Amino acid sequence: MTSLFVDGVVLSLLLLAFAAAPTAEAAVSAHNGYNASLPLPSSATLAGCQRNCGNLTFDYPFGIGSQRCFRDPDFKLICSNDTTQTPRLFLNDGITEVVDDGFDITSNFIYISFSYSIPMISGVNEYNKSWKAPGRHFALEYTFLNITGCDFDAYQLLDQDTSPMLLCAVTCPNKEITETVARHDCNGTGCCSVLVPDAGNSFQLKFVRKEKGRVEHGEDDPSRSSLWDRINVTTVFGFMTWSMLDQSTCASTLVNNTNYACISNNSRCYNDYSFSRGYNCRCINGYEGNPYLLDGCKRDQGYNPFPKANCSQQCGNISVPFPFGLEEGCSARKLFLLNCTNMSTSSLQLNDEYLVTYINVSEGLVGIEDTSYYKQQMYGVMIPNEPELYIGSGESASMQWAVANLTCHEAQQNKSGYACVSNNSSCLGINSTRGYIGYRCKCMPGFQGNPYIPNGCQDIDECKIPGVCIGSCHNTIGRYDCTECPYKTQYDTRTMQCISTRKQNLLLGILIGLSGGFIFLLLGLSATFLFRKWRRDTQKQLRRTYFRKNKGLLLEQLISSDENGSDKTKIFTLEELEKATNNFDPTRILGHGGHGTVYKGILSDQRVVAIKRSKDIEEGEISQFINEVAILSQINHRNIVKLFGCCLETEVPLLVYDFISNGSLFGVLHYGSSGGFSLSWDDCLRIAAEAAGALYYLHSAASVSVFHRDVKSSNILLDSNYTAKVSDFGASRLVPIDQTHVVTNVQGTFGYLDPEYYHTGQLNEKSDVYSFGVVLLELLLRREPIFTNETGSKQNLSNYFLLEIKGRPIKEIVANQVIEEATEDEINSIASLAEMCVRLNSGERPTMKQVEMNLQFLRTKRSNPCHIVQDNDEEVQPLIPARAESRHETFAISLGESSNSESRYSQRFNSLENDLESSLGLPR
Repeated sequence: MTSLFVDGVVLSLLLLAFAAAPTAEAAVSAHNGYNASLPLPSSATLAGCQRNCGNLTFDYPFGIGSQRCFRDPDFKLICSNDTTQTPRLFLNDGITEVVDDGFDITSNFIYISFSYSIPMISGVNEYNKSWKAPGRHFALEYTFLNITGCDFDAYQLLDQDTSPMLLCAVTCPNKEITETVARHDCNGTGCCSVLVPDAGNSFQLKFVRKEKGRVEHGEDDPSRSSLWDRINVTTVFGFMTWSMLDQSTCASTLVNNTNYACISNNSRCYNDYSFSRGYNCRCINGYEGNPYLLDGCKRDQGYNPFPKANCSQQCGNISVPFPFGLEEGCSARKLFLLNCTNMSTSSLQLNDEYLVTYINVSEGLVGIEDTSYYKQQMYGVMIPNEPELYIGSGESASMQWAVANLTCHEAQQNKSGYACVSNNSSCLGINSTRGYIGYRCKCMPGFQGNPYIPNGCQDIDECKIPGVCIGSCHNTIGRYDCTECPYKTQYDTRTMQCISTRKQNLLLGILIGLSGGFIFLLLGLSATFLFRKWRRDTQKQLRRTYFRKNKGLLLEQLISSDENGSDKTKIFTLEELEKATNNFDPTRILGHGGHGTVYKGILSDQRVVAIKRSKDIEEGEISQFINEVAILSQINHRNIVKLFGCCLETEVPLLVYDFISNGSLFGVLHYGSSGGFSLSWDDCLRIAAEAAGALYYLHSAASVSVFHRDVKSSNILLDSNYTAKVSDFGASRLVPIDQTHVVTNVQGTFGYLDPEYYHTGQLNEKSDVYSFGVVLLELLLRREPIFTNETGSKQNLSNYFLLEIKGRPIKEIVANQVIEEATEDEINSIASLAEMCVRLNSGERPTMKQVEMNLQFLRTKRSNPCHIVQDNDEEVQPLIPARAESRHETFAISLGESSNSESRYSQRFNSLENDLESSLGLPR
């Protein structure tokens, strides 16, 4: 909330600055910085300037050649002229190479690569190498390096008052191992990987040789590989940002009118918070292009209504109609170019992150699924250098789309680029809660088909629709006419024709005869019918009574007050749930919990659900129960069991959840081995991270904080892919955002129950942390929370663990399977994390956010091993130090936010930053 307020104040100040500044023309005329003697950049003045190098393209302010082609010497580029290979593009230092098409001027970042080779000199044991940004306008955000060689330590030199930081150590491999082979694994033998985060304008490395390993591996052997002769530093991944630093802020630039970069008539200035100074330029909403050129920001001109011939329009069972296409020249614009990656499975991709499930041209809808690792609610799809024409609600996979960011009037002015090319088509403007999106086309009433292709809108034969006329129907182009049946004829709804009255009377007589035959039968059945009706009415009355008693009207009001609530929550009738469970057949019982009985059911739409019949609820708790149902139904998290709705027509309300097929984590851990199945250590780490993420979401990310109050392995369910699903909110409590705890009657499961909560009755988020710590111990020791020890007495798992680790090594306590599959560092990390979670003082426990980040770090480290050396007496240092202004104590990791929400690439790197910055080790 504070961030939003500050952003609002900044925006207000910028608007005032714009209002107080001279006109755009005056600002442009005062352009007296670098290249002041040259005309202001425009498409005309930049004609003839090179705009590509090999397969890479770029735009002003970057350029190659004369001064008029780039804004500042920092933005000058160099294209290699080597005719033996593809030309390579370098920044002005000639060392830093651009390795991807990263000059999207709306995102202000560049993918880079650089490499160094340091010859090894006999008798010299220390080598220094530094990198410096190719100009003041650039800053290095992240670089991931591979360092190859033999027997040395690599350090990063910090400021003069700080000792060098050890990054990694490299030992000598076998003499026949080549540099390529060593770099492939890069596990510390012949090669190590290091991350240099947030380097700013420069960083410096130091390498210290160690002679022992070189002698042992045959330093003087002439057959050894080049690893013994030099140290090579190569970039695996590098990411650099750029900004305009003529002035410190947009406001100061406008006031001073000095070398103002945002010269397009429809451009706007934005402060660059990643630099903490400087600014960038963007085209205003509704305009696309280059804001650094006089004529750069233009209305959308990217739609091409003329595809090439013989384009494929099918991907498996998904139809791909124009303006969408599967190959270059077959789509109307880059935004609609799709990739059919697998015809047999109908796998249709929109770039690397989104899967298209269907396309509806007539309604202007497309089904899009986010397949990236960091799944987000679908509010839009970003494609570089393309307007945002896909707009979603965030809740549904269906998204609206427009063909161009133009009004219908603007689009119709340009006949060569107008999308509605079919006769009998019309233009339709598309609006959303975020403003005007653009226009799309539709067929006029009476026509159907594809309005984006010539003659695509075809006439609808309404006369084939049953009941469209009570009489004769005559179809015409775009409409139809109805006439009454001729004299002595009557319209027959079955044949949709006018038939003679005589024939109709004959049919009527047959019907009357048949009806008379059944009269006595109907009279005989009438008494039974009336009795059953009376009984049904009585049952309905009783159900209505329960519905009112269980605050059904209150829940309906809560749902109707939420504009999206009706899409999430359903109030089921008792009849629906009886049918789904075969009248609550005992064979459908899935299990008995501490808060009720759970049945397996199949709804009428074939969804398999779990139906929970709770124990008695006191009348005074009904309102709170309804409020919790309304809140929990809005929780949408992939690792939380989805609540579909409830039934209030019984004495005790029924809850309807998504059915989870593979039981609970408790069952798999403690009884799964008897069936020949057990979870791998990778599965255990993943399940723990997923469950921790769900609990963190409940504590901090949901609209109202939810304390689960009964976290245990039997409430962590596993679906068909063994993905964790946190379940059973029967004991959960909602907490207002201004409270840190609530006082409640103590509830929970022995073995998992927080001792502090048990003694004080004060429930807070650390109570769930304690319970989750017991789950970690179950994963580590493979013992139940209350187990029978060797003497035959019952023992608490957390007490046992805390007692044993004081006198024995951790490897003597954990389960054999864990020792076989996990590394010693992983066992120590999980044990340390569990020990902190089950501390008696809740203030000493971490939050669920910190628990989840440490588990995710262990998973990332396990899947991407990086050889990191540390002193035995030192704590593991974070791989990425947070910025100075956002550092916290141990476990408080800065997650950061993107300064440019308009770019898909910025979103991707913010996600990467979150992942890397959360890589924090635990003290042993």
